[in-house]
Amino acid sequence: MKRFALALLLVAASAIPGLAQSQSTEPAAQSTSAPFSSWPPKTVHIIVPFAAGSTPDAVARIIGDGLRKKYPDATFVVEDRPGASGNIGTDAIAKAAPDGSTIGVSIGGPLAINTLLFSNLSYDPRKDITPITQLVTQPSALVVNPNMKIDNVEDLIKLLKINPGKYSYASIGNGSLSHLAMEAIAEKAKGKMVHVPYPGSPEAMLAVLRGDVQMGMLPAASVVPQVKAGKLKLLAVSTAKRSPYLPDVPTLKESGLDVEADAWVGLIGPSGLPKESVERINKDTVEMLKSPALRDKLGAQLMEPVGSTPDELRARMNGEIDRWAPVIKAADVKLN
Repeated sequence: MKRFALALLLVAASAIPGLAQSQSTEPAAQSTSAPFSSWPPKTVHIIVPFAAGSTPDAVARIIGDGLRKKYPDATFVVEDRPGASGNIGTDAIAKAAPDGSTIGVSIGGPLAINTLLFSNLSYDPRKDITPITQLVTQPSALVVNPNMKIDNVEDLIKLLKINPGKYSYASIGNGSLSHLAMEAIAEKAKGKMVHVPYPGSPEAMLAVLRGDVQMGMLPAASVVPQVKAGKLKLLAVSTAKRSPYLPDVPTLKESGLDVEADAWVGLIGPSGLPKESVERINKDTVEMLKSPALRDKLGAQLMEPVGSTPDELRARMNGEIDRWAPVIKAADVKLN
């Protein structure tokens, strides 16, 4: 009788919907995958610490478009928060909740160099920022006004040595890469130049065109049209190797000056961003950067896609500090 009663109970249990299933389900397997599958949330803010139309803004919008196509049920909003040499927007990324709803696009200044220029940064990029991937690299171009009557970097070095302090250069702001690169050139050439900062690359380029200053280290994309028109002369690019978009232009190192000033852009998040989310965003973004259509969009602005690991981006950030600390000290550059 006991065996018969037990059999009846088992039959009855199997007839109750969901009971047998709930007893055999393994909830641990679901919780293990939850963090990875949770990105993206319904709305993702992509913060850019520079103005609309800037290189980081352009890159952010290209990446945002790619993410929208991959995740049509999510909303990706690009927000420009310029100010304080990129510190305001980068601080907003650092202080955001690490839930994947806020990521950002930033550059070497606020992610590294500004730790050497500002005495009271409100964030520490080494502790408060999660690197995700290096997105692109873009060459800066050493251009001169044609009235200087020089054809290469060697000629420029000779002039700087013969006439210390006679020539001036434009930059896109105190402490900017264009400023520090020119100071590095002056140091390596054992010459001296007068620095004239401008609000941005259009104003700096116009100053070189008009002859208000004689030269500048400016984003290649902004000056190449003027070079092709014969209004500016391009002497060298600042990257470690020649740009695939300017294959006939030598690097500064090839030209006899051991100076490298890579205008890179990185994708970052706040500290504490879950590893699973970082891996998902990195994987999605690196795949996008391999897309021929996206590479064409970037190439139109002379930007070369990279797609690094988070650790490689962290090493890049640390390397910028090591590279520019001696230049900043020698030129006595301080912003506050």
